[in-house]
Amino acid sequence: MNGMIMQANPGMAYRAHRDEIDAAVHHVLESGRYILGEQVKAFETAFAAYCGVAYAVGVASGTDALHLALRACGVGSGDEVITVAHTAVATVAAVELAGARPVLVDIDPAHYTLDPARLESVLTPRTRAVIPVHLYGCPADLSPIRDWADRHGVWVIEDCAQAHGAWYQGRRVGAWGHLATFSFYPTKNLGAFGDGGAVVTDDPVLAGRLRELREYGWRERYISADRGFNSRLDELQAAILNVKLRYLDQDNEKRRKLADIYNAMLRESDLILPVEPPRSTHVYHLYVVRSKRRDALRAWLYEQGIGTAIHYPQPVHLQPAYADLGYSVGSLPATEWVAGQVLSLPLYPELEEVQVQRIAEAILQFEGATSAALA
Repeated sequence: MNGMIMQANPGMAYRAHRDEIDAAVHHVLESGRYILGEQVKAFETAFAAYCGVAYAVGVASGTDALHLALRACGVGSGDEVITVAHTAVATVAAVELAGARPVLVDIDPAHYTLDPARLESVLTPRTRAVIPVHLYGCPADLSPIRDWADRHGVWVIEDCAQAHGAWYQGRRVGAWGHLATFSFYPTKNLGAFGDGGAVVTDDPVLAGRLRELREYGWRERYISADRGFNSRLDELQAAILNVKLRYLDQDNEKRRKLADIYNAMLRESDLILPVEPPRSTHVYHLYVVRSKRRDALRAWLYEQGIGTAIHYPQPVHLQPAYADLGYSVGSLPATEWVAGQVLSLPLYPELEEVQVQRIAEAILQFEGATSAALA
């Protein structure tokens, strides 16, 4: 559809920095070094500093980042890992890649993140790790999660795939867990132009373990000290990320400004709008509203040339592939309730303010037309 406002548009991120990105890619192509070279080293150093930690280890994807983080902690067969069902399926898939069993808990329905009050009820002698997911760019409530984990000797691995640059109580997300993982999928706040990921930590032993795991367990080339994997951030993607990292804070501020426009224009609507937790900074990877008439609203917006998405239409615990985990409808009521209502509106740094205003006006028109029809 001509003039369609897309829900996400990573091509615009390229065009915004085309000259710098083209030059960075050209430099890599001319260098002849395409795997684990200077660009990856430079990005790892810069990204660790940005997150406020000592080490970053680049890997092939966000899923691999979670998988290798779990492996670095020694999590494996027979272990349990607590996380949420209201997340991208990659979170749960990574737990199973490590050989562990996912234990799924309900969310805080105001912020869509793991409810710390649920942790104690699922603790068992097999619990080895908890993965709080900073969903949509909103930080999970990390302080009570970390306190609980420390009391019980449980690893905390933050899933920061949607929250690059977010803050929680004066520190960036990624600096609170024993480890934290990031995805650089193209639509992320810090996105590559293909798959990519990273694990960050302050622990030198864990960082060394991760470097071995990402490359066949090598401590010296071609000699595997342990069983490992092939999961390396490549030089081209690292070069692109080195350019885009310089603009991340600026782009996050643009996202927040556009979210403020949505908030102001939709404040009196029937929608449930995003809520920023106290002492936290939401970076709006997604601007997610809730509506009891979600599907009708989505169809209306499409007719107006406005694309939307649903993140996520079916919680992991109710998806066919995970039926053997033993959950059923009603197991996680807040998660299931939210999944039936969430709708992601267009939001990315290159979106124009006038376009956001047009989207908000279309939503208000929908509500007005619906109210008139019911009158």
